[in-house]
Amino acid sequence: MIGRRVLRTTGLLLVPALAACSIGDVRRTPPDRSSASPRPAPTALVPSRPVGFDEVRHVRVAVDRRYDRPFVEFVDADHGYALFVAACDDPPPAGGCPAALLYATGDGGRSWRALRHPRPVAVNQQLYAVPGALVLLAEPYGWYTSTDGGATFAHTTGGEPAALVAARGRFQVAEGLGAVAERDGATLRPLPVQPAVPGLNTVGHSGDLVVAAGARDGRPSAAVSRDGGRHWVSTPLSWRGDEVGVLRVVIAPDGGAWLVGERPDRAGFPALWRLVGGPEWAPVRAVGHPAQARSVAPLGAELVAVTGPGGVGVVAGGRYYRVDWPLTSEHHLTVLGEGTIAARGPDDVVLGTGWTANRRWVRVVLDEG
Repeated sequence: MIGRRVLRTTGLLLVPALAACSIGDVRRTPPDRSSASPRPAPTALVPSRPVGFDEVRHVRVAVDRRYDRPFVEFVDADHGYALFVAACDDPPPAGGCPAALLYATGDGGRSWRALRHPRPVAVNQQLYAVPGALVLLAEPYGWYTSTDGGATFAHTTGGEPAALVAARGRFQVAEGLGAVAERDGATLRPLPVQPAVPGLNTVGHSGDLVVAAGARDGRPSAAVSRDGGRHWVSTPLSWRGDEVGVLRVVIAPDGGAWLVGERPDRAGFPALWRLVGGPEWAPVRAVGHPAQARSVAPLGAELVAVTGPGGVGVVAGGRYYRVDWPLTSEHHLTVLGEGTIAARGPDDVVLGTGWTANRRWVRVVLDEG
């Protein structure tokens, strides 16, 4: 994603302020669940203003206590979807398990409206919200895709629907081929010229800039193309022998390319590199960082947000700084298409709108009631 251009010194200028204050099958593996069509239900706003948030949007919907906490995904700061499912036996007892309930918001979680779930009784219910589409998985029946906000759904079986494939972008790793492919309509076509990347498992792009990366035997490697994958330059990574289990390409909101080297246990603080002119990868130091991290998210202007057992922090200017954002170690960070930080926790989603480290924080809670 390409955002507004930022001067290279911006991140360093923010340091004093900070000091003061996948891969493979997209299917998730939740517990076996079962779920019949929800009735439209009114929503009621619950007043709540904990310290630390600029706003709290706490809404109760007509869902009984048999349901688990909802799975909530936002596409941007305004549009999101929620799926309520109940823990049931596998297979579910006849008539003994509540149906999945589906809701949508178009105002950032201030209100939620009930949608008709196209296959409310199934073993494994999952929800994916991507730009322009809502995708549901209801096993063993298949996929249901809506491009009109949940008003209608198209049913497909087999592999992932086109909307999920398209959401990964123009360039992707072709599953089973270990090759960089370009999306041509609904088809992924391997590029005629492939990068020399052992263990290729991730691709990211911004315009004609394409980055391919991977890791083999704990050693990370990457290649860069600046002409849409027609020519590649292998770009060595400084490496101290620390094992990298998975190497991910992440494109920041300002268009900058980053590599995140996750440790084999997925818990240790990751290795970080940033693409600079040349091209070459500059290792990003994080002096004072905690031993572990739950999630990391490049924010632009050479800043990286981090959550984990050590709390919430930002990497800037070669150091790790604790920040007083209203997030916990349990929140998992992602950056939405328009630059909003979405931090998903066990009981809420926190939306951070703004730029780099300057954010307005909104807590969204959807409850049974």
